[in-house]
Amino acid sequence: MRLLMIEDNVELVRMLRRVFEGAGFALDHAGTADDGLLMLEVGHYAAVILDIGLPDGDGRAVARTMRMRDDPTPVILLTARGSVADRIAGLDAGGDDYLVKPFAPEELVARVQALLRRSGMIAHRAVTCGNVVFDPASRDVRIAGVVTVLSARERSVFEALIHRHERVVAKSQLEAQLFGMGDELGSNAVEVYVHRLRRRLAQAGARVQIVTVRGVGYMLVASA
Repeated sequence: MRLLMIEDNVELVRMLRRVFEGAGFALDHAGTADDGLLMLEVGHYAAVILDIGLPDGDGRAVARTMRMRDDPTPVILLTARGSVADRIAGLDAGGDDYLVKPFAPEELVARVQALLRRSGMIAHRAVTCGNVVFDPASRDVRIAGVVTVLSARERSVFEALIHRHERVVAKSQLEAQLFGMGDELGSNAVEVYVHRLRRRLAQAGARVQIVTVRGVGYMLVASA
């Protein structure tokens, strides 16, 4: 899933990008309110992490503009101002959650995941295909009851496939799942991760196959 962070602290963004990638998210970045609103017009994001103190204005104005556009994307507001009045003002502007700086990166990830569960973008129930079970809450992949270790991007590919198992997932959707705007994307990057994922699943004894649908994408199906 892709997230947008509107924040002018580049070092904070770099650190959080690594944390979110480890949790299976791609994090795009805008350094100003204007850039953030432009990216929201042209891109689709699962959630927005929005700093209130931006160089070209108050982040709460971004949240208001989003809601005026009928954009329902969940928004977590970040700020160094933690008074009750500040929190109420942020929520009234259209924010869904509020986190005061400094914060633990793991808490921000947990809050994003909680927002996505509430919005229905992350299902509550485990998804099963063959002898493979994916738990959306923990993001664990279990094969015959045993947790299988996958890299962050392998897990992102698998998550996209298992949520739509028995249906084709377009290659472009997998690219969007894997990479943020700041990443270089090789022409065969999706193929590389699909190949790695096939190998890991086979080694773990998974009774599933990742089928290539030429010119379209990939499909996860149960096998005998």
